[in-house]
Formats: sequence, structure tokens, C-alpha cells
Amino acid sequence: MRINIINDCTGLEDSKVESWKSYIDKLAESFESRGYASDIPLKVLESAYATLTFIGEDEIRELNNEQRGIDKPTDVLSFPILDMKNGKLIDKDSEIDFELDEDGNKVLNLGDIIINPDTAYENADKYGHSIEREVSFLTAHSLLHLVGYDHVEKTDESVMIKAQKQMMNDIGLALEDEACEVTDHMDDNIAYPAGSIAKHCGYVSILGRPNVGKSTFINYITGMKVAIVSHKPQTTRTNIRSIYNSDDSQIIFTDTPGVHNPSNKLGKIMVGNSFASAKNADAILFIVDGRFPEPGAVEKKLLDLCRENNKKVVLAVNKSDDVSKESLLPLISAYSELYDYVDIVPVSAKTGDNIDVLLKILEGLLPEGPRLFDSEYMTDQSERMIAAELIREQILHFTDQEIPHGTAVEIDSFEDKYKEGAADEYDRECVVIKATIICEKDSHKAIIIGKGGKMIKRIGTSARINIERLLGCKVYLELFVKVREDWKNNDTLLRSYGFRSEDDN
Repeated sequence: MRINIINDCTGLEDSKVESWKSYIDKLAESFESRGYASDIPLKVLESAYATLTFIGEDEIRELNNEQRGIDKPTDVLSFPILDMKNGKLIDKDSEIDFELDEDGNKVLNLGDIIINPDTAYENADKYGHSIEREVSFLTAHSLLHLVGYDHVEKTDESVMIKAQKQMMNDIGLALEDEACEVTDHMDDNIAYPAGSIAKHCGYVSILGRPNVGKSTFINYITGMKVAIVSHKPQTTRTNIRSIYNSDDSQIIFTDTPGVHNPSNKLGKIMVGNSFASAKNADAILFIVDGRFPEPGAVEKKLLDLCRENNKKVVLAVNKSDDVSKESLLPLISAYSELYDYVDIVPVSAKTGDNIDVLLKILEGLLPEGPRLFDSEYMTDQSERMIAAELIREQILHFTDQEIPHGTAVEIDSFEDKYKEGAADEYDRECVVIKATIICEKDSHKAIIIGKGGKMIKRIGTSARINIERLLGCKVYLELFVKVREDWKNNDTLLRSYGFRSEDDN
């Protein structure tokens, strides 16, 4: 089936809607493959569609009052076409009314979904998750409504909640506790994808101060550039989930922003997200820099957090390739006095030394259960998100002092151009990307652009090469620069650029 998307909301940029489309398309695939509309034949469901329309607060309030007699805005409304109950037709003998598409083929209209993005943003802030997750959840919730799932009766509600969690898990946007709950209640009657079985599966949060090699480790185990790497601290700003699969295990790593003393709202969000990730994880991978002579205040603070939450911790002493093994012994001894670790492993995230040993130890700490993500998945980051980070990486690389951490990158458009007779969505001829670099001062803008535009051309060229490696096709990249003073302390701008707390508290 497919979901047709219409943007009728003034002020909602089409580029933002486009960034949600990949998740919405995956929801449609999940809905179809899991058989939630069991009374609709598969061939019919394959050509079925629903329409998702984004409208403004005033419009949805009027519609809510007209249809439900409630004179206030809401987040989502759904209008089913078929008379169904939990995916089954109430009247088995009733004929399904089909429409004809432009080629004269019969297609089934499941109904309409109406979402108000203003309320969706409020919900995302309230519950501490991303707008992508909120819009996807509202879409999943409404798709189920279209085929008769409901939450009025307690028994019906439990069925619907389970289905919602399964769909969110399928697209990689389940909250960590939701993903575990889906695993605990897996249905024997549901056919799970090939390769879904694993002996151990769970979440490992990576903690450490800035610039100790957390992102380098993630990039090494995934074999691709998922997280950006820089010699400058505080490179990672959001929790990046990366997935490591072995023959019988799956580890979902959360690469957290380095813990530091925040000086603005952005910094507070970064540190808060690191702590929230640690509290929800099955185990902690604590990475420290082997070149430091002793544990610092940051490391002691993180270990106190782990102790408070009774966490299983594996200590990885990184950058072992830069120091002698003899010099590591006093440092390991000092750390041993601070915590009762499951194990301590000297590693090099750059060369891969001892990484296989580390992964085996972590696998043994995870609960038994099937994979939470398809074994082909390597990250929950979309191509758009990684592209934005690869652009920011080059800003970090080519500029100095306070400029790098006063910048953000927003993808304005991400357009796939397909080859003639393309076999699938990855058979692309090229991708056209337009992105805006956000900085805090006019003087920063001048430095980023450079004399005669040389600096921004250098940033763009290097970023384009890395994005082409990621996407496996030609990339046309166009960069713009805008000044947004003190954006790191502006709640509205932080939310717009994708920075929000992951802690529900």
C-alpha cells in the first residue's frame, strides 16, 4: 500500500515534510506486511492507499468541532472508508467499493489521516522525543484506526497498543522500553523477517568525555561513517543509534554526546541525552583516553551515575596504539578503584585492536531475545541526517576557534534522481542536496564563506565526496549560510534544528 502526503499547512516547509516521508513509507510497508488488515486480500492491499494531510491549528480545530463536537485543536484525526473491527470486515458479505486509478485499475481507498504539526511539535517536546517519531506514531495510530482498531475498550486498546509498538519498532523509531516490550510480547502467529532470531539482543550506551573516540568506535564496527569524527571536542550532538550484528546477537549502540559542563541550552540537551541514554541501557560501554594520566572529574561523575542506576559497565581504555602497555597499568589500576567493572579492555578504535574481544564481552551482558532491527540495518539515522553531519564535519575540519560549535546544518531538500528503468529505490543516478549552514554571527558567516567563496567551496567539495561514498552515487551539493544569533539558547530554533531532550522527565 502507499500513503499519499499533502501539505496544506501554512508555515510547514515542504522540505520538512519530505524528511518525514521515508518513515511514513516504511510504516506503510510494515502495515501491509504484518497483515493488520487481515480481511483485505494481499493483492488488494498492495494497491490500496490512504491520504495523509497536514493542516494548521485553526483548520483542525474547526474539523474537530464539526466531526466530534470538540471545540479545540487536536493532534490527529482519522476518517476510515471501510466498516472494520481489528482488521476484519464487520459485514463479511458487504462488497468493497473500489476506485479506478488513472490507468483504469481498481484501487482501494482506506481513508484519510489529518495531522496538525503544531500539536505534534508540542507532543514531541512534552514526551522528549523527535518530531520524526511523533509524526510517525500519529500516522501508525491512524492507519490502525482506518482498519477498525480502537482504544475505547481495554481489550481492544491492548491489541492496538501492541500493533503500534510493532510498527514503530519496524521503522526503527521505537523507544527503548517500547522495543523491549514488543520483544516480550511477540506473537507466535506473526511471521518475523528472516534473520530476526538472535541469542542476545539489547542496548549498550557509550559514555565518555568529549573526544575519547566514541564516534571512531561506532564508525569502525559499522564499517561506514555514521558518526562524524573531529579532533575538536563535543563533535557529536545527538544520541546516534548504530547496530552491530553477529551471527547470533545484535547490539544497538547509542553514541552519546561527550559529557562536559554545558554553557548553553544546546549543551544542556546534549549532556541530558547522554544521561538519559545511560539510564535506559542494558549495559554501559565506558570509553576513556589511555593517554590521560588519571581519571578526571567527568569520569568520576559518569561512574557515579552508573552506580546510582546499578549498571553493568565495561571499561574500554582507548588509544592503546598511542601509548605503551606498561604506561596503561597505573591508569587501569586507578580506574579499578572507582568501580566494579564487568571487564576492562585496552582497545584502539582507530586500528580495531581488541574490538572483537570487547564486542564478545558486551554480547554476553545482553538479554536473550530476537533482533529488534532487521539484520541489514546499521543505524537509525536517515541519509538526510548523516549528510547534514558530514557537512558539519567539514566545517569542524576547516574552521577554528569558536566557529565550529556555533554552527548547525539543516537539509533544505534531498532529491533522488533515478536511472531509467531503476530496479529499486537505491538505483539512483544522483542525489541533489540543498543545505543551509546556520551560524551565530555575521563575522562567522564571512569566515565560512571565505574570500571569493573559497572556504565554502572547500567545505562543500569535501562534504560531497564523503556523501557520495555514503550514498553510492553522484551528489550535487549546494550550500547556503544564514546567521541566527544565539541559536544555541533559542528553544524554537533548537527544536527546528532537531535538538530536543530524550528524557521523558
